[in-house]
Amino acid sequence: MNALRPLFALDPEVTFLNHGSFGATPREVLDDYQEWQRRLETQPVQFLVRESLENFRTARRTLADYLGTTADDLVFIPNATFGVNVVARSFDFQPGDEVLTSNQEYGACENVWHFLSQKTGLKLVSQNIPLPLPAEDEIVEMLWAGVSERTRLIFLSHITSPTAVRLPVEKVIQRAREAGIPVLVDGAHAPGQIKLDLSKMGADFYTGNCHKWMMAPKGSAFLHIRPEYQDFIQPLVVSWGWGENCPYPSDNRLQAILEWWGTKDPAAYFSVPAAIRFQEKHHWDDVRATCQAMLAETLSKIQALTGLPSPYGEIKNGFVQVGGALLPPDCQPEGLQVWLYEKYQIEIPVIQWQDRWLIRPSVQGYNTQEDLDLLLEALEEYFRQL
Repeated sequence: MNALRPLFALDPEVTFLNHGSFGATPREVLDDYQEWQRRLETQPVQFLVRESLENFRTARRTLADYLGTTADDLVFIPNATFGVNVVARSFDFQPGDEVLTSNQEYGACENVWHFLSQKTGLKLVSQNIPLPLPAEDEIVEMLWAGVSERTRLIFLSHITSPTAVRLPVEKVIQRAREAGIPVLVDGAHAPGQIKLDLSKMGADFYTGNCHKWMMAPKGSAFLHIRPEYQDFIQPLVVSWGWGENCPYPSDNRLQAILEWWGTKDPAAYFSVPAAIRFQEKHHWDDVRATCQAMLAETLSKIQALTGLPSPYGEIKNGFVQVGGALLPPDCQPEGLQVWLYEKYQIEIPVIQWQDRWLIRPSVQGYNTQEDLDLLLEALEEYFRQL
C-alpha cells in the first residue's frame, strides 16, 4: 500500500482520481484546522480581535515564502474565483473595452466577464487555442492576435481546468508588460503542482487556491497583486476594512478591505502553514515527480486504447499531476463518468470541452499504481462492451 494513503481521510472504498476538483486534506492538517476552530470558539473576541493580526501575519509569511513573493503583496481569500471577481470588479470598464482570454478557461470565471459585459458593455475576446496544443510560441501568437487598442486586461489560466493544459503565462506576461497591458492569471490549479516564483513571474494579478494541490482546508486561497496596482483594487464587499475606523488591525489597505468583510472563520487560512509543513516532511518534490510519471504512463495507455493523440501536442511538461486524454465521440462519453463510479467506484471527471470529450485523471500522493491500473481495466471493459 502507498504509505501516504492512510494519512488522508478519503473513503478507502473509492478510487479517488479527482483531486483536481476540490483537493483532499491530510489528517494532520485537518487536526491543525480543527484546533484553530476550537481556539476561536473558546474565546471569539480574543481570537478575532486581539490575536488575528499576528496569526494572519504568520500564515501570510509562510505562504509568501512558498510562493516566492513578499507577504505585503498577498491577501487571503476563499477561492480563486473570488480573486478573479475582486480584480474584475475593480476595473471601470466602459462600452467597447475588451478583455482578452482563451477558449480554455474555467466556466465560473468566464461567467464573471459575461456578467460584466451585460452590465458595462465590455467585450470578451476569446482566442482559440486548439488541441492538440501547438508550440508555446505559437500559443502566444494565437492569443496575441486578439490584442487591440481597446484591450484593457488579459485573463489566462496557468493550468486550465477543462483541458488540464499548462499555458505559457510567463511569455504572455513578458509581452503584455512591454505593451502596457495588465495580466490576471487564474492559478487555481498551479500552487502545489508547480513551484512558483510570483515575484519573478511578474503577473500584475495572480490568484490561486491553497485547498487544491497544496492540500490546505477548503476555503483557503490567495490573491497576489503587484504593489503598483494595490491602491487600484476595490473591496468586493464593503465592511469594516474599508475606511479609517476599522476596529480590526491589518498591515495594509489591501488586507483590510479584502480580509475583513464580516464575521467568518479564518481557520482555513491559518492552517496553510500546516499544509506546507506536511509537504516538506514528506519530500513533496519527489512525491510530485512520482505522480507525474505515473500519470504520463497512464495517459499514454489511454491514448493507446482510444487511438487518439495526446492533447499536449508539441508541449513538453504540458501537465504535472492532472492531465487529460481525448475520448472518441462515438464511445458515449456522456455516460462514462457515472458508469465508472457505479461499476468500479472510480471518482474521475469526464469533461465536455467545445465539441471534444476528455477524461481528466488526477494523481496525488495518496494514489497508487493499483488505482491507475483499475482505471485502465475499467476503460478497457467500457470500450469493449461498446
